[in-house]
Amino acid sequence: MRLGEGLGIRAVRAWLPATVETADEAVAQGRLSEQELSEVGVTTLPVAVDLAAPEMAVRAAEQVLKASGADASRLSLGVHAWIHHQGHDFWSPAHYILRELGAGACEAVGVQTMCNGGATGLDIGAARLLADPDADLVLVTTADRFDSASFDRWAADYGVYYGDGATATLLARRDDAADDLTLLALTTATVSSAERLHRGRDAFSPSPRWHSSRIDVKRTKKAFLDEFGVNGFYGEVHAALRTIVLTALEQAGLSPDNPRIRYVTLPRVGAKTRRETYLPAVQRLTGAEVLDLGVATGHLGAGDLAANCAALVAEKLVEPGQIALVISAGAGFSFSCAVVARPDATGRSTA
Repeated sequence: MRLGEGLGIRAVRAWLPATVETADEAVAQGRLSEQELSEVGVTTLPVAVDLAAPEMAVRAAEQVLKASGADASRLSLGVHAWIHHQGHDFWSPAHYILRELGAGACEAVGVQTMCNGGATGLDIGAARLLADPDADLVLVTTADRFDSASFDRWAADYGVYYGDGATATLLARRDDAADDLTLLALTTATVSSAERLHRGRDAFSPSPRWHSSRIDVKRTKKAFLDEFGVNGFYGEVHAALRTIVLTALEQAGLSPDNPRIRYVTLPRVGAKTRRETYLPAVQRLTGAEVLDLGVATGHLGAGDLAANCAALVAEKLVEPGQIALVISAGAGFSFSCAVVARPDATGRSTA
């Protein structure tokens, strides 16, 4: 998406529970093998004990509203994305979040493009701000809780380890004096030929968890790979990743070798998955350093993109005027690249 001079990420935060599980504990419990431990690249996963996913989203949203000094009454749109159970079976968590914030009359949208939902939410929010001159602020939240009754966060998937938590991003028209980051471009590519990776050979079912009492991503992925192998999958995925990076840079008016591009951040998946799926496609496209920001969190469902943006801000990883490419992905498959810059007090954070 071409954003002209860019939009403002007025504030972005990640809210994580204090309780954690460790990879060593997972090995001791038989949920990870010793071989898998060497490929994890994740030391701990945050675990929600007493909060549902939408309750965590409210906490993250309260943080961004406080950080920005904005009142919830100014919200023109609220978008919430998730990948797993939100606490009720037949219900809209997006409306609950806005009601809890005191913005119950604000339009609410729920997004389920799986783990790329946070990027999709930003895309929806950016489109609203560009198309509607009356729109003021857009809130994009994500939240997931992977309770052990239905999802083994360490063993349910190959090379992806799932942490509980929430994120919130407040999107606005650009104001370099007020914004945490500037969103210069946001581009998405789709590889729908791989949707079966999360469907496998399973027949369509009449109700949730029909095929197994716990969600078992390994079963569907194994069925897909047994039939189609990995070569075609990686070829299409690597092509899509290269496309989103180069297209986003072009839309932001940046060349791949621009020295202001400081970092590339990847989805918070395991080390082996990063090495095989992402690094071959993106490592040499720019001179930027590739960051791993998920060592202590694992994969945050739909929240990796926002959590990585929040880390750029909280850890002061980018200096004024510097740029990062934030890559997100979700089953289906879709891949997104956000070009973000830290506003420069001495000038605009454009190319």
